[in-house]
Amino acid sequence: MDRGAAEDARQLRLFDEPPPRGAEPRRQIALAGRLIEFRFERRRRRTLGLSIDEHGLAVAAPLRTPWHEIEGFVRSHARWILAKLERWAAAGRRPPFHGRSGESLPLQGGNVALEVRAGRRAVSLNGERLVVTLRDPARSAAVRALLVQWLKHHTLQALTPRAAHYAARIGLGAPVLAISNARAQWGVCTAGGVIRLSFRLAHLEPELADYVVAHEVAHLLELNHSKRFWRLVQTLYPDWRAARGRIRLAAATLPLL
Repeated sequence: MDRGAAEDARQLRLFDEPPPRGAEPRRQIALAGRLIEFRFERRRRRTLGLSIDEHGLAVAAPLRTPWHEIEGFVRSHARWILAKLERWAAAGRRPPFHGRSGESLPLQGGNVALEVRAGRRAVSLNGERLVVTLRDPARSAAVRALLVQWLKHHTLQALTPRAAHYAARIGLGAPVLAISNARAQWGVCTAGGVIRLSFRLAHLEPELADYVVAHEVAHLLELNHSKRFWRLVQTLYPDWRAARGRIRLAAATLPLL
C-alpha cells in the first residue's frame, strides 16, 4: 500500500458517517405488509450489503447487479431488517441536552446527575454527581462547552493506556492519540499513525470504548477493511461483532453536546 503524501490525507472511519439527507437515492419496498423506505447506492463492491442505523435502512449493491436480485436480497432479510428497525425505534431519538442542574448525563455506561453552580470555572466528578462551576451558570452554551472540554480530557486519560496496550500486542509502540468533536464517527486512523477518537466515547461502557480503540489500533498495521484487518481485530478483541452492534444502538440515545 502506498503511504506517500497523498495517502496521509486518507482516514479510515469506524463507521461511515451518514451522508446528508438526499445525497443517496431513496426507494421503498414492502416487507411483511409494511412499506419501508431505504437509501440505495451502487458502489464498486462484490456483494450486496445492508446496514441499519438511526437514519434507517441503507442498501449497497455492485454496479451491475440487476434490480430484481437486489430486491430479492432485501426481501430475504426481511425478518432481520424489521427486527433491527424496531430496536432503533425503541431506542428513540437523541434527547436534547441543555446543560442545566438536574439533567442526567451518560458516563462510562452509567449516568451522573449534572449540578451547575456559580464559581471558578471547573468540572468535578463526585460519586454520581458531575459538578460544573462557572461564573454565569445560567449560560447553558458555556456549560456545555465546559463539559465537552472535560469529557475530552477524561477520554484521553482513560483511553491512552488502552491504545498503548493494544499497540504492544501487535508489536508497536504507543500511538499518538488525539480527541475530536466528531459526532458520527467514533474513531479514525491516519496513514501517519495518528488515532483520533471522539470525546463521546466517554459516554459508553469501558468495554465498548475499548473495542473502538482496538479497531483503530488494528488500522496501524492494516489501513483498510480487508479480511486481514478483521482477523487482526478478532485477535485483539474477539467479541467485536457484539460490541459493534451495541455501539450502533447506543449512538441513537446519546445526548448531543
